[in-house]
Amino acid sequence: MPPKRTSTSAAPAMTQAAIKKLVANNVSAALGAQAATMANTDNTNRNTGEREVHVARKCSYNEFMSCQPINFKDCKVKFATGTLTEEALSWWNYFAQPIGIEEAYKITWVEFKKLLVKKHCPRTEVQKMENEFYHLTVKGNDLKTYVRRFQELATLCPTMVPNTEKLIEAFIGGLPRSIEGNVTASKPQTLEEAINITQRLMDQVTRNNSVQGTNDHKRKFDDRRTFNNNNY
Repeated sequence: MPPKRTSTSAAPAMTQAAIKKLVANNVSAALGAQAATMANTDNTNRNTGEREVHVARKCSYNEFMSCQPINFKDCKVKFATGTLTEEALSWWNYFAQPIGIEEAYKITWVEFKKLLVKKHCPRTEVQKMENEFYHLTVKGNDLKTYVRRFQELATLCPTMVPNTEKLIEAFIGGLPRSIEGNVTASKPQTLEEAINITQRLMDQVTRNNSVQGTNDHKRKFDDRRTFNNNNY
């Protein structure tokens, strides 16, 4: 018996539009299935009181660069000049006018800082800030104001605090004597750590002073009442 013949006729070719529609339908179906799965997982987690934690995968520099990330132009000069006001803004506009704003934006960040310091931070003004930095101390219990000004002057006078050790030493030097030794003994490794330790100690001192003030007030009241009773 002769073998059955197999049809060799080709299936009709799909048009480009049909292919796009098929792909779109498959993608929509896949997204719908994924959304349903995520919804079910979310409901399950809510019912069990658990929550899925997504852990970011570590990526080496070579792996990152192999993805061909987009190169972004350095816009620090453009951003910094956009924040200038009053005399500083007038100075920048005067500088940029002859060469055009786009050419002015092309100067390096180092060059821009040199120009800005030369114009607005003459040595006499820097010396005033250094003197203020040297004598800066906490006024009363206002640690917030002290920290803000300390950080500003540390940025403006970097030669006075060339490393983290000197920065922390200068910060502790401006604290009240009642807590200065305790902060030093705690050996903070960063400025942020020193600030946090100082805040806790100052809060403790404030609470103790509040309790002491309440006790003193109560003692005076009791003494006055005893005096009145004796006289009566």
